[in-house]
Amino acid sequence: MPAAIEIPHALRDRPFTSTEAFALGLGPMSLRGKRFRRLFRDVYVCRDIEMTFILWLRAALLVLPAGAAISHTTALWLYGVEVGAWWPLQFSTDNGSQTRKPGVSVHRRRGRLSRHSRQGLPVLGPDRTFVDCATQLGFVDLVIAADWLIHLNITTVEQLVSYAGARHLDGVKRARRALSFVREGAESPKETLIRLMLVFARLPEPECNKRISDPNGRFIARGDLIYFRWKVLVEYDGWQHERNAKQRQRDRERREQLEATGWRVVVITSEDLKRKKEIPWRVYDALRDHGYDGAPPHTNAMWSKWFC
Repeated sequence: MPAAIEIPHALRDRPFTSTEAFALGLGPMSLRGKRFRRLFRDVYVCRDIEMTFILWLRAALLVLPAGAAISHTTALWLYGVEVGAWWPLQFSTDNGSQTRKPGVSVHRRRGRLSRHSRQGLPVLGPDRTFVDCATQLGFVDLVIAADWLIHLNITTVEQLVSYAGARHLDGVKRARRALSFVREGAESPKETLIRLMLVFARLPEPECNKRISDPNGRFIARGDLIYFRWKVLVEYDGWQHERNAKQRQRDRERREQLEATGWRVVVITSEDLKRKKEIPWRVYDALRDHGYDGAPPHTNAMWSKWFC
């Protein structure tokens, strides 16, 4: 039996087409062997390579029409916003070429698409991506996606509002409604989720990530969701707070300082998010204890549909 042909160096760390492989001396029998894995028709990768999100995108682009760009929730993931599903891989094109591949969804769009580049890959812009995602994401996830795009400095509230206001695209009306709940200053998806849970339970809206000072103007803390009028702070503690001893110590000292100056701190953890209906009531109790005289939370069927 003849010795196996050595894998060309140019093919060892990336997806490639069978045409590329043949040009570098590999034959059809080699590609069907154990050293390679077929990703799509005529697209292969060395079997020992761990496939990442980026490599899947590069592989798919090898079989798509020229000019195809990453779009919808797959584009969100490329921008670093992990909302919705990145698979199947979604692309958009403004030409009429037909492409059917398992694991790949191609949206054919009217009008000329404006393509951007991220990590060397063609992608639709963040503002167009946000509007496109309004056709696929739930309302809460859509607000979370916008808050996260803004936090990552990929776009701004003004740019999103301007883009949505000037376009007549599928999903744009829903995008405009979602934008009325988007806020600058949100720093995590869970913060946005909790803020929306409170707002849609008809409690006052807290401010996001502002400086808290003592009566003499000295800095005490920077809080997640703040009710300055009632001196109530709502904080989300993720796993990094729960598992890091130094972080827990800093959190405890900071909260003692806040409480010493009359603040009430409501801490929400990942466990609490398993019992979401309790969260607005906990915040309401804290607000009421500090002088709030508004109505109690209202978690109706729509609230439950969005959050439970």
